[in-house]
Amino acid sequence: MKKIAAIAALTLLLSGCMYPSQERAGNEIPYEDQIENVQNAVDQYQEDEGGILPIKTIDNETPLYRKYQIDFSKLKPRYMAELPGNAFENGGVFQYTLLNVEEDPTVHIFDLRVAETIRSIQIRVQANRGIPFEGQVGDNMYSIDFEKLGYDEPPVAESPYTGNELPFVARGDGTIYVDYITDLYQMMQEKGMEMTPSEEDLRPILHEDTRVVPAYSVPYYIGEDGEIKYGAEEF
Repeated sequence: MKKIAAIAALTLLLSGCMYPSQERAGNEIPYEDQIENVQNAVDQYQEDEGGILPIKTIDNETPLYRKYQIDFSKLKPRYMAELPGNAFENGGVFQYTLLNVEEDPTVHIFDLRVAETIRSIQIRVQANRGIPFEGQVGDNMYSIDFEKLGYDEPPVAESPYTGNELPFVARGDGTIYVDYITDLYQMMQEKGMEMTPSEEDLRPILHEDTRVVPAYSVPYYIGEDGEIKYGAEEF
């Protein structure tokens, strides 16, 4: 019981540190106008600075969807009077980031509540002294026995693309991800896309019509059997 109480307390502490203003109205909604305001600020900054982008210094090994996070300290107050209400830096739950930085830097966001859920799972994994794999779902990819981690129900992430409840899965090394494979099957079917074998990453299909990216995910590709497979590593 003491171990469980300690885990719960630590989880609450982390939540409080990440979202000090979580009660603010609108901080959980990916408003398009706020994203466009940031895009305009980024474009003007880049023009004024001779092509330099207002991004944070992050490890070069950071996966693409989290690699070019926007540094709002470089945009406010000259390019923005106020930060977006849904930005993490302003008490929101979204991290603003850039894609396609070489040709056409485009503002996107990802949901930090997913990171918080993964962090909570990892705390329980540490208390359990290892991750309890349940079954293999792909090459070096496994479902998780959440009951052994003390969950009454497996945690899920709500998809910003389909509204589906998505499971969390883990690689053999214990790294935890959101599994978007059901979203991909659904969206490819709705778009009438053929399941042609290819090594090309399928994740751009997810954010083709939105500015929300699947930041905590693995690549996916279509195997020779015409089924969606998990990529070898996150990038």
